[in-house]
Amino acid sequence: MVGSGPPPRAPRRLRRFPGLPPLELYVIVDPAAIGGRDPRDLVDDLLGAGVRWFQLRAKAMPTRQTFALAVRLAERVRASGGVFVLNDRVDIALAAGATGVHVGQEDLPASLARRLGPDLVLGVSTHGLEQARRAEGEGADYVAVGSIFPTGSKAGFELVGLETLRAVRAAVSAPLVAIGGLTPERAPAVVAAGADGLAVISAIGGHPDPAGAAARFLGAIREAPPAPSG
Repeated sequence: MVGSGPPPRAPRRLRRFPGLPPLELYVIVDPAAIGGRDPRDLVDDLLGAGVRWFQLRAKAMPTRQTFALAVRLAERVRASGGVFVLNDRVDIALAAGATGVHVGQEDLPASLARRLGPDLVLGVSTHGLEQARRAEGEGADYVAVGSIFPTGSKAGFELVGLETLRAVRAAVSAPLVAIGGLTPERAPAVVAAGADGLAVISAIGGHPDPAGAAARFLGAIREAPPAPSG
């Protein structure tokens, strides 16, 4: 019977940037976690699979090398109508033509990152309700919450679980990105808890078939029932 199933999930778009693609699958490209692949080739493959949100996370890379790689990735992603975000470095994000910058709790304060890059998409990593509220209050365009499940991609991760994600969803109106130990099989529960997007590192970058893995994630996210309203 037509219309008997659950309503389709309405993507929550960034309020200040409504023309950007909605957050669905957010691939964090870490050169140390992609098995020796060229990051440019990886991004090209994932763009072909339908991924439109990317973040370059190059903690161990020298500044000049990070800038050169960011310029090349930004060009590729922009040409496909996607979003390219740089981790930590507002200066390189601005110089390389990135769409945005993402900061964590140990990086520049979100309020300062917003002042330095007023036209950048600003994402902030959080690990609890108060951090998430503060991030939104300081100008975050989206809020990342994690680690939802145990993960091997980040040493010393802070496990917060689905309950924290639900609490943040009830308190924060900005799009939420879940991160940490995510798989296509876990996507429905994560979306139902309030995530708009799922951020992954090794689940795609370290996969023998990154494009195939991305397609499975995207299918699971798009088919997941929406979070309960109210």
